[in-house]
This record gives sequence, C-alpha cells and structure tokens, in this order.
Amino acid sequence: MSKENKKSRWKWPLGVMATGIAGAAVVILRGCWHGKMSWPIRVQEHSYQVCLGCGIKRLFDEQDFRAFGPYSYDLNRLMAWKRMQHEKALRETAASEQRPAS
Repeated sequence: MSKENKKSRWKWPLGVMATGIAGAAVVILRGCWHGKMSWPIRVQEHSYQVCLGCGIKRLFDEQDFRAFGPYSYDLNRLMAWKRMQHEKALRETAASEQRPAS
C-alpha cells in the first residue's frame, strides 16, 4: 500500500472522533438546553415554568402565553426582576407624560 492511501484511511475516523469530541464538549459546557418546560405554575400573582431537565425557572406571561425574562433557580430573584422591570416602565411612562409638547 502507498503512504497516501494509508493517510487517507485515517482521515475519516479522526474526523468522526473530532466531531464527537466537539459535540460532547458543547453539551458539557452548555449544559441543559431547557427544551422541556413544565406547564405554567402560578404563585403569588406570578406565573412561571420549570425546566424538567435541570429545574431552572422562567417567568411566564399568561396573556401572551409565552415565557419571558431571564432564567434563574431562585423564584424570588425572578419576581424581583419582574417588579424592577414594571417600576422602570412606570417611570418611563411618567417621564414621557411630564414632557411639555413642543
């Protein structure tokens, strides 16, 4: 057998191995993809979903029927984030109403 033929036989298995290692690294470094979320749960006037794979939570809007905001394991942190966003929107609305018309 020629040297070129021996080299080409090794290229394919090495490529498959490299692809497998890269895929495993992505899964390990990325973690859960949050692909399976629970039905919305309502607590203290807030709705959220829980990832069935890792248990992380995300707020849920019942009117639009979609999840929104950051992911967090701490529900109190998510509720504080939502409260902060609501207060920020109120301040912006109040500021725009107080501007004189030009």
